[in-house]
Amino acid sequence: MNYLIKSIDYQDCKEWLLKKHYLKRMTSISYAFGLFDNGFIIGVCTFGNAIPLTMKRSICGESFEHLVYELNRLCIDETALKNSASFFVGQCLKQLPKPMIVVSYADKSFGHTGYIYQATNFLYLGESHTQLDWKVKGLEHLHSRTLMDEFSFESNRIEKLKEKYGVRMYQVQRPPKNRYVYFIGSKTQIKHFKHQLKIEPLPYPKGENKRYDSSYQPTTQTKLL
Repeated sequence: MNYLIKSIDYQDCKEWLLKKHYLKRMTSISYAFGLFDNGFIIGVCTFGNAIPLTMKRSICGESFEHLVYELNRLCIDETALKNSASFFVGQCLKQLPKPMIVVSYADKSFGHTGYIYQATNFLYLGESHTQLDWKVKGLEHLHSRTLMDEFSFESNRIEKLKEKYGVRMYQVQRPPKNRYVYFIGSKTQIKHFKHQLKIEPLPYPKGENKRYDSSYQPTTQTKLL
């Protein structure tokens, strides 16, 4: 492939994540990369560190929690060549600082198994823990985090949401996701990470992937290098 992978900024990601990615919302971004084809952006991949401490510590323990980042968004245009996604992720991983522990999740509720992570040699750590999410009748398309963000800087967010939506508020069990991890570092560091890994890796899961509508064409798709 003659694609180029290059660091991009927050603004380059924004339209892709808000309008083209299936979650349609922003996320924590520490590192962002663009997939370029002849100077045009045809894909975006982001990594963030806004992860609950319990999740960070569940990988390799408290001593390495500061190294845990999440591959939290991956969005590629439908015109990209076959296997572009795994190529893109693999090249992004090579450009990240070392050492680092990268986790990512394949959302089974959206028909994702995680074949991209399997193709790039992530370890599979089984399914994530589930929890109850808040929903609003008539607005089921909204992710629970999007809902919570309406009062993101207030301690009584749930009370505020109940005041706004009343009896339309209800809770549902969040489906588990497939959890993957990838270690970045020297051979010695990677060996140490694997020794400290608190979850036994499992065989890769299988399933039928479903595609979502990603036909939206961001204006930043035409941004030249």
